[in-house]
Amino acid sequence: MNEELQITGHRPFPLPDKPWVMEQIWDDVLFEHWPVPEEIMEKHIPSQLTLDTYNGKAWIGIVPFWISRMRVRGLPPLPMMKSMNELNVRTYVEYGGRKGVYFFSLDADNFLAVTGARILYFLPYMNADMQVYKAEGIINYESRRKNENNEIGQFKAQYKPASRPFNSQEGSLDEWLTERYCLWVTKGDNVFRGDIHHTKWQLHKASCSIHENTMASFLPGKYLLGEPILHYSPQKHAYFWPLTRE
Repeated sequence: MNEELQITGHRPFPLPDKPWVMEQIWDDVLFEHWPVPEEIMEKHIPSQLTLDTYNGKAWIGIVPFWISRMRVRGLPPLPMMKSMNELNVRTYVEYGGRKGVYFFSLDADNFLAVTGARILYFLPYMNADMQVYKAEGIINYESRRKNENNEIGQFKAQYKPASRPFNSQEGSLDEWLTERYCLWVTKGDNVFRGDIHHTKWQLHKASCSIHENTMASFLPGKYLLGEPILHYSPQKHAYFWPLTRE
């Protein structure tokens, strides 16, 4: 099995010297973003990280998708780990001049993957019951977190592409919201970076009907009442590196 990675496309920082450890293929990715005042969002990120903003605004992102392929380097896809549905809630931060993603939650319907990511990546993965299917070009997505509070962690929507594909322009909000190549996590006083590589997103504008959404209940509800900025991408092949402590 050839594990060499062909690096293509623009990256703001070079890849780590270490080999990648995980590959995934993400399908039917929807980016939903709402602007949030900087002073509100800052209350919810670790003090070690600096909030990243675009024209003075922070953004909350809710990103549903499903994973059609997932495997550890050197191994074939394992039957219990090869696919899953995932829904993440995120904002954008930087540390040491390197911009990346900060996750508030990541819901998934694969217990083994949730457990592994919580242990190895310190990420706030949550177990959820999820159903995703496509009919007549529309993706029907429903997720209900497995917890005792039915007012938190519920999401139901239908979405589809609504334009021809395009690549974001350098410096645009489209690029700023989607082109992120690392994640940041904290554990105690320590800060860790997880590098990610993929080619630049091929995006579509999207249409979406949101029927239920309590994924960002830590924010005042008024910030998610407006129309979100929507992007859709049919598929993306991504590679992950182990965490590095800064």
